[in-house]
Amino acid sequence: MDSSKWVSISFACICIAQLTYSLIYSYISYRIMSTPAVSAVIRRRKADGGGEDGEGIAKGGIVLTASHNPGGPGEDFGIKYNEGLGQPAGEEFTDALYDKTLEISSYKSLNSPDIDLSASIGTQYQLTSTSTVTIIDPFEIYLNTLKSCFDFDQLRKFGAKEGFSMLFDGMHGAGGPFAKRVLIDELGLPESTVMRCNPLSDFGGCHPDPNLTYASELVKKMGLLPDGSADTSLDTSTLPALGAANDGDGDRNLIAGAGFFVTPSDSMALIADNWESIPQFARVGGLNGVARSMPSSAALDVVAEARDIPCFVTPTGWKFFGNLMSSKESFDGKDYGPFLCGEESFGTGSDHVREKDGLWAVLAWMSILSKANEEIGDGEALVGVADIVTKHWAKYGRHYYCRYDYEGVDSDDANKVMDTIRESFVNGDTSSIAVSDSGVKLVNAVEFGYTDPVDGSQTSNQGLILNFELSSGDPARAVFRLSGTGSSGATIRMYLEQFEKDPTKHDKSAPLALMDLAEEALNLVQMEKLTGRDAPTVIT
Repeated sequence: MDSSKWVSISFACICIAQLTYSLIYSYISYRIMSTPAVSAVIRRRKADGGGEDGEGIAKGGIVLTASHNPGGPGEDFGIKYNEGLGQPAGEEFTDALYDKTLEISSYKSLNSPDIDLSASIGTQYQLTSTSTVTIIDPFEIYLNTLKSCFDFDQLRKFGAKEGFSMLFDGMHGAGGPFAKRVLIDELGLPESTVMRCNPLSDFGGCHPDPNLTYASELVKKMGLLPDGSADTSLDTSTLPALGAANDGDGDRNLIAGAGFFVTPSDSMALIADNWESIPQFARVGGLNGVARSMPSSAALDVVAEARDIPCFVTPTGWKFFGNLMSSKESFDGKDYGPFLCGEESFGTGSDHVREKDGLWAVLAWMSILSKANEEIGDGEALVGVADIVTKHWAKYGRHYYCRYDYEGVDSDDANKVMDTIRESFVNGDTSSIAVSDSGVKLVNAVEFGYTDPVDGSQTSNQGLILNFELSSGDPARAVFRLSGTGSSGATIRMYLEQFEKDPTKHDKSAPLALMDLAEEALNLVQMEKLTGRDAPTVIT
């Protein structure tokens, strides 16, 4: 990136700090940090560098990131702000910030001395009488945060167990160095455990989104085909027992076993059901709350009901989870911690920070595997990811799930699809719609809205839901959401989900199991007729 762009980035940081009433009274400098590490530092760092959760002195933090999008010159770049509890800025904050921008009449620039990012930890640079840059360790506080959640001694012991191996893909993002520090230096796994863990400004030209499409190299090495089904030509005993990936800023995750892909929604449900395996939850007797985004599958809901855990369904966006996690801290409301939450877009997190945390999810799965193999002796076959998930399905039923993305659709055409759903089904009469030849029947249609149980705020127009019933009597649904309605076009996302309680029917690939539902939903909304698209851009 050329120097003029670095200058503009620096100005953006200073400008935002000024507009937030000088909430950030000193600048903390670092080489590179993942998004969950930033949240941990905000929540924990004291003036002397240490601190327990909740003792952080920072009033907020600015994150410069391309997240899970292509990065580098000419590609994506974003500026995020996290508030004093480490959570993404809420609407009240961003609205107030926008109002302040309307009052700007001038701005000042600062000529500062060169700052050596390789200087020793604790080095300070005084920019003005009230502004200081402090060099911090980007690993220490985040590492201590993870150690407060997991038993590193037990994980180190399990990592050395005969038959266990792991493969982690950092996708050339910010999470890579943190993964190496934890998995290699702390847990003692071999260097061969990690791949693409050297951060690159353009992510090595890849799209750092940890899904079946963009993490294709890891997917192949885990014995999976592009649709997530097993490559039956491979011997699973020769494959890593656990596979994982992070995105560009280290907050999203992909989880897989040998020849077995775990959907994000299933991953969250499995973590909730196996909370006894995770010290963060077990030491206080379990979870006090869980939440998922509306497009995510209801697999979490089923576990929450069975285990008597309060469960919330929110709009997409981590800020909604932030309110629930901070209910007691910010609103003097009910304490839902310890708390687990996640989104179908490969994001999982808990209240140890206020962001998604990809590495936390990986250690959660390693903890689940460790617990499941406590009684397994050397030389015996380990209980694998596939064993754990299929046992879970047999108990709770399987929620087949996948997402179709139609990218770069003409904005007008995309809006026509949404208008058709709203007018014909949400506001129309669905009782006269015939059952499809495959036995898929439309039951009703709704537009999702949300009243925040913490602060009472209301959020509307968050997605259009077509609810179906299958010939078996099991429920199914298709959710439609729109994003990016700008000059470059829009993305229509269709989320498909159907419940299958019969264990003898749990072994299909998700795209195959959902084929009839997808065909009926696409026909009803006239996708091809209105957009000209006869297939999605990406299926995940």
